[in-house]
Amino acid sequence: MDKRQNRRRRNDNQVKSDLLEKVIEIKPVSKTVKGGRIRSFSAIVAVGDGKGKVGVGLGKARGVPDAVRKAIDTARKSMVSIPLVGTTIPHQVLGVYGAGKVLLKPASEGTGVIAGSAARAILELVGVRDILTKSLGSANKINIAYATMEGLKELQTAEQVSALRSKEIESLH
Repeated sequence: MDKRQNRRRRNDNQVKSDLLEKVIEIKPVSKTVKGGRIRSFSAIVAVGDGKGKVGVGLGKARGVPDAVRKAIDTARKSMVSIPLVGTTIPHQVLGVYGAGKVLLKPASEGTGVIAGSAARAILELVGVRDILTKSLGSANKINIAYATMEGLKELQTAEQVSALRSKEIESLH
């Protein structure tokens, strides 16, 4: 029994090792109850493989390490595949989540990742190397992170669009 559990644990560690993690924000939150204030922490984390897969998670706990661990677990469960064209995204898109709006524009090679902290962390973990972004709504990092994810989920390749419209790729340009 013990050997099997050790193997399983080793395999889990190998699976986790190819994923990169970035903590976007850790902030203290407090809840007022009859006896006083209860302090806890909220953490938002992005997880990606650098090859087109990324996820974002939010975790809350009494301690920072527990909050980060919960956020990483949530991020792993919410991972999605993102279509990339070389080092950038296929087309311009606007991601909206709550009051947060993030405009994502493809950029020519050598431009780099022009983005704020929350969007930058996610885009680097996806594997995007050249992109222009602009946050248009809320400055809240949680809303910006989720708006960036919503924008990335809306991306489609030329092949996907041509299949949807029953047209050839050349006629789309």
